[in-house]
Amino acid sequence: MLMKKCPNCDKQKKINTLYLTGFILLVAAFLIVAFSVISIIWVSNEIRVLLFLLGIACYISGLVFLIVGVVRSWKNNHCASKLAIAGIIGVCLTVLFICVGYNSLYYITQPEETPPITREIEPDSIGGNDWATGKEPWEIGTDVTETVMHTMTLGSGPETINLWSYTDEVPRIVNQYIKQNPEFGEKYTVECTIIVTDDGHYQNDLDKALAAGGDSAPDIYVTEYAFAEKYSQGNMAQYSMAYKDLGIDVDTKIKEADIAQYTVNIGTRDGEVVALGYESTGSVMIYNAAIAKDVFGTDDPEEIEKITGAGSGNWDMFFDAAEKLKEKGYAAVSGPSDIWNACEKSADKGWIVKEQLYIDPKREIYLDLAKKIKDNDYSNNTRSWSDKWLGDVRGEGDRKVFAYFGPSWFVNYVMEFFSSPTGSRTYGQWRVCEAPVGFFWGGSWLHVNKNTDKKEGVAELIEWITLDTSETGFQYLWANGLVDWDNDPETETYKQSVASSVVMAKSDGKMDFCGGQDTFPVFAKANNISSGVVISERDERISDYFEEYADKYAEGKLNRFAALEQFRTKVVYNVSY
Repeated sequence: MLMKKCPNCDKQKKINTLYLTGFILLVAAFLIVAFSVISIIWVSNEIRVLLFLLGIACYISGLVFLIVGVVRSWKNNHCASKLAIAGIIGVCLTVLFICVGYNSLYYITQPEETPPITREIEPDSIGGNDWATGKEPWEIGTDVTETVMHTMTLGSGPETINLWSYTDEVPRIVNQYIKQNPEFGEKYTVECTIIVTDDGHYQNDLDKALAAGGDSAPDIYVTEYAFAEKYSQGNMAQYSMAYKDLGIDVDTKIKEADIAQYTVNIGTRDGEVVALGYESTGSVMIYNAAIAKDVFGTDDPEEIEKITGAGSGNWDMFFDAAEKLKEKGYAAVSGPSDIWNACEKSADKGWIVKEQLYIDPKREIYLDLAKKIKDNDYSNNTRSWSDKWLGDVRGEGDRKVFAYFGPSWFVNYVMEFFSSPTGSRTYGQWRVCEAPVGFFWGGSWLHVNKNTDKKEGVAELIEWITLDTSETGFQYLWANGLVDWDNDPETETYKQSVASSVVMAKSDGKMDFCGGQDTFPVFAKANNISSGVVISERDERISDYFEEYADKYAEGKLNRFAALEQFRTKVVYNVSY
């Protein structure tokens, strides 16, 4: 006798299958969304978002199966109430978890709020009152934003040359030229507009003036290394005139003057020089000779180079030396950030490569170096430009500091300026030698507006400032401390490393602050091993973000992976590329 197939049993099986499928999808969704939330240290934002969307798709599918199961169960009166309740609970859990997952993902991936920054002003390479800020160098860190723009008129001639700059350095250089060549001042009036770089004031106003053109547009404009590339190779490069179009045999003169190649690289567009610097900022290690003698038995620069791994391209030997310094009660550096510029500006590739954020290994290693300094107590744990940091320069810190890293201006206008012979315990103890890695820090470039109608006068100034190697040229005068910055010939001025190696070779680089050492051979070598190929207009902001998260990693506030991921996220949200 054949058994009849129960139609209700088949329906119940189908309903159970719906429920089982729905709950499996819900569990899968739960796991996917959970992974997308906690995977911040393993996967990129894009993958995490895709996972989250996949989880939501699973949730929706699971709910559909559950709802269909509830409806069919109710119609067929199969455990309708219990299954309906189960379905409702599933719906509630789904909504709750999506909300929790979304909010967790949102807060993890959002960059932290960045408080308003009061930017500390680096001392200008002049030493006197800075007309661009109205502040003296010892007032670093005070509020200088009350006066954004200043003007200055040089010469009295009938033809006007408009000069724009972010400090009064180049206007004072032009003033020096007019003093040496009064006939130039009788022919031209140089109207100088000086605008601070804070909050983008200078770049914003310069961009508008170049785009507007006309008589008030700048004929000559100055850029600093942080945004020089924008005006020589980037989105404002179309306004920069090639030096050769001024009638300057620029290629020949660059070779004759042996101009530091990195300064040429930064100012070159499509093989044509459109901007040149006049100073060189190849950087060195500035070490305390008294400490070196006590710890290593010698203060000779060549021997210290061997001990600290000069030119090695890594920091291994420097940290070996740091351990010996600590054993004798000294700090290797004032704070971890003292080596950041060396790491950042020795990179082989820029922050943006093929329109993607790229962290060069020579930059990424700063995470580990900063933490190593922190964990092993190799520093006084100061922050650059702080009062305690400057106190370390003078030998007033908890422990005397062995080394700083920087260019010629850093020695002159920071270390020496804040260490008067009578007020410092370290004046005269400092020496310079090659650093473990080659890098540069800072600099200014001169551009010429392609629409200038004052080519003759502009070319005269440009060539004297950037390419003249004679003993009346600006670079020779500056290298030998002969520029009369303040119209007082009795005032002693600093000797500055300049772009021309020819000028450096015939100049006297002996400095009392460095114990009478001739520093120029060391700086000249540093200039030649520096590279400007990785500079871009976005560097300053991205570099600030990286240093911020490297600090958090060094201080133990974030693990290494989270620090890198949050850095990437902050760049994505705040920098267009």
